[in-house]
Amino acid sequence: MSATDTHRNAGTYAPNPGAAPLPRMIATQAALETKMLLRNGEQLLLTVVIPTLLLVLFSAVDIVDTGSGKAVDFLAPGILALAVMSTAFTGQAIATGFERRYGVLKRLGASPLPRWALMTAKTISVLVTEVLQVVLLTVIAFALGWSPHGNPFAVLLLLVLGTAAFSGLGLLMAGTLKAEATLAAANLVFLLLLVGGGVIVPLDKFPDAAQSVLGLLPISALSDGLRDVLQHGASMPWGDLGILAAWAVVGLGAAGRFFRWE
Repeated sequence: MSATDTHRNAGTYAPNPGAAPLPRMIATQAALETKMLLRNGEQLLLTVVIPTLLLVLFSAVDIVDTGSGKAVDFLAPGILALAVMSTAFTGQAIATGFERRYGVLKRLGASPLPRWALMTAKTISVLVTEVLQVVLLTVIAFALGWSPHGNPFAVLLLLVLGTAAFSGLGLLMAGTLKAEATLAAANLVFLLLLVGGGVIVPLDKFPDAAQSVLGLLPISALSDGLRDVLQHGASMPWGDLGILAAWAVVGLGAAGRFFRWE
């Protein structure tokens, strides 16, 4: 074999090392993040089991006075808001906090996948999980007699802004606190907002002074906004959208500024 043939064969069969295209890396990481989230028992408890049980229990049993009309018409929008919070805030904060503790984020940050792309993959994973949650809870709510109406675009905008707000807060917590502190704080916040965020108990059941404060929380804005659209037929709940947008800007901005990878 001549030197020319050897060179030609080497050029044909030699590997071409290098990073995969960025979109493929993000898609692969997002798929991995989604599989890990759905295989985690604690995450499934937060994202699927608890919202489903709350929706079925409080719709079937008259425990809380939800006003006139069917209980499920009041509860379904709040449970959808709870599902967003459980995935974008609680679940993401806990998972990311322990990834940071065990050095997973540090190693991924040193890979060809840029850090912003890693966060993008995590966001995609959250959105995929939320889609599955919304579909499941909507089917259950319809089975319980839910009759929603309103502007679908307004619902989508509320869910997107709610996801952005809770994601920013979850990443801020995971990137600044120790993993154990994140675990405790995220679960505590979840419980507090479940009770005081208008998810199951209407905000008008609280004292007037408390209502003015609770109404500014992201979970209250999301649940009330979804309820205004899906239960009362509002076209666009601008006030709730403004509150969610403000939380999203503050949360994501603070997470980008203070998040520590180690």
